[in-house]
Amino acid sequence: MSISLFEKSGRAAARLLDRLQPSSSVTLFIAAIIVGVGTGFGAVFFIWLIDKVEQLLFGTVPQLAPLGRLWLLFIPAIGGLVAGPIIAFFASEAKGHGVPEVMQAIALRGGRIRPRVVVAKVLASASCIGSGGSAGREGPIVQVGAALGSTLAQLLRFSEERIRNLVACGAAAGIAATFNAPIAGVAFALEIILGELAIEGLSSVVLSAVMASTVARAILGDRPAFTIPLYTVKSHWEILLYLLLGVLGAVIGVLFIKTLYWAEDVFDEWEFPAALKPAVGGVLLGALALLYPLALSKVISPEEAGLGLPLISNIPHVMGAGFHTIEASLLGKAAVLLMLVLIFLKMLATALTLGSGNSGGVFAPGLFMGAMTGGVFGWVAQQLLPNVAAGPGPYATVGMAAVFSAAARAPLTAILIVFEMTDDYRILLPLMAAVGIGTVVAQKIHPESIYTLKLVKKGIHLFRGRDMDVMSAVRVAEAMDPNPITVAPTISVRDLEALFLQTNSHGFPVVNEAGELCGIVSLEDFRRVSGEDGVPEHLTVDDIATHDVITVFPDEPLRVALQRMAPRDLSRLPVVSRNNPKKLIGVLRRRNIIRAYEIGLMRRGFALGNLPGSPLGTASGKFLVGHNSPLIGKSLADLNLPDTFLVIHIERNGNPILPHGDTVLQENDELTILACDGDLEQLEKLWQQLASQQTETQSQT
Repeated sequence: MSISLFEKSGRAAARLLDRLQPSSSVTLFIAAIIVGVGTGFGAVFFIWLIDKVEQLLFGTVPQLAPLGRLWLLFIPAIGGLVAGPIIAFFASEAKGHGVPEVMQAIALRGGRIRPRVVVAKVLASASCIGSGGSAGREGPIVQVGAALGSTLAQLLRFSEERIRNLVACGAAAGIAATFNAPIAGVAFALEIILGELAIEGLSSVVLSAVMASTVARAILGDRPAFTIPLYTVKSHWEILLYLLLGVLGAVIGVLFIKTLYWAEDVFDEWEFPAALKPAVGGVLLGALALLYPLALSKVISPEEAGLGLPLISNIPHVMGAGFHTIEASLLGKAAVLLMLVLIFLKMLATALTLGSGNSGGVFAPGLFMGAMTGGVFGWVAQQLLPNVAAGPGPYATVGMAAVFSAAARAPLTAILIVFEMTDDYRILLPLMAAVGIGTVVAQKIHPESIYTLKLVKKGIHLFRGRDMDVMSAVRVAEAMDPNPITVAPTISVRDLEALFLQTNSHGFPVVNEAGELCGIVSLEDFRRVSGEDGVPEHLTVDDIATHDVITVFPDEPLRVALQRMAPRDLSRLPVVSRNNPKKLIGVLRRRNIIRAYEIGLMRRGFALGNLPGSPLGTASGKFLVGHNSPLIGKSLADLNLPDTFLVIHIERNGNPILPHGDTVLQENDELTILACDGDLEQLEKLWQQLASQQTETQSQT
């Protein structure tokens, strides 16, 4: 078998690390710097490429034939004809807005992203945006940065946790380089990509964001993405208006989500070559861009409506990222009627572009609609309350954050990105008010964000960056420790200290003489009562234990257990009988959940047919439940398989199912069983023995 260049490079990099033997933190920091610098240069090249494509299609191509503004019908289609085949035949991950694909890689593949995604995303997105596609450049740069981080981590043979960390580094670097906002980049990586605050990897993410922003500033100049006027406080009552703007932003954000995925569903259901769908979306976008300025020119000036030639100087507002139009609204220079119309036209234009399968981000369109929404709201507020409202500009600025946060459910990112662009601490209060209320309202109206909805439609439900469908496939009984060490409530705290030292455990269930669960005692409980002179002799476990215990049943999925542990950051949960909630039957710890998550991923991989291979040192075999088999009607739990053997997949009537303990076997079920110790021969013997024992039991009865 030939070894690919990627694998050869990986081996060479691994040998170099083995020779140099740097510390793990030094290795991670150097990798983070490389990812940050690489993403910074990648962002600069991507922005340059978009500009060149735009100049070619809107400047040079229209000179080939005297079609005037009719060229708008064809230019987006040309971009779609380039992007469509790249996506369809080279890298399907380049389709759409990029961020959900990164989240999916984190949740299901340990952060592994194919290196070819870098090239495909850059070319497809530059073709789309440069040809007038209504999309942003931030999503593609995030995906490119994440792919660079993943590729480097795979080359260096990093663990899955470190691969995820470098993916987050690349994502943070992408936002930092695009908006010249490194703090917002870090927030985006933690809030959206990882879904949790991982302190251990935070410094590397910060380092990547700083390096990317430094590279972008050095080449593109040290200026924010938009020129924003300083915020002025006209009245303290204005905070109520910003709260109202947050609610309006939530409505617009949710409407944006629904419109985008409606268009995506329409195009997905259409039986037409996938490679050509972006071109069709381009034609529809071109028609929209051709017609709306004509209609608007009847009520506002032709210049404001966007009519005029040459096209390179009069690209319609709804095409491309729309940064010039955003800046006009922030400066209070855009006509209110134009801003009102553009809220919905931009929404439709983005839906046609990305819904048809083209490539680009939703970050910039969200900011665009937010700026227009805030501008209109500010104008109306100023007309009605001239002594309270400051004017359209500040409301447009806050509106950007409110709508984006409502769509993406990323309040911290939204607040920080606007704060970094304005560099004005006085805008923080209205920002926090609008974003806070807007995010809550949007969550109530529509539980999924513009990023997670794409995953949910694939059957992937995330919780803190993990796929909760995987957690739903594993029951607590399969993951728990069925023989935990327990302590009596009457033993002294000094004896408890000795038990902590002896077992190296951090907590024990407290069980009384009747065998009933009456509490749980942790190392933290012990530390609270221990002082410089040790612990008081009279104290018992019952005195320091937590008696109001959160428990879980063995037949519940791990998803439920994890959701109960999260609010109080619990490290363990007692597992009790459903028939007798005071009877302890096991303990579920975090390490059990981590192992069970890996098991669930293997099960899901077999069910979806995309498991790349069994883990090192394992082997798997397939076993059929034949006609009249004594195993028919038995649950997997009834089989009592040893811990070294794990049922990871069941094929039933041609359909894959995710197995768990109470799955009942049926005739012709084909079980895929993993031998964790690699002893496939022993597994086969056990299966035959199990079937024969069942047969003997039947004959004796």
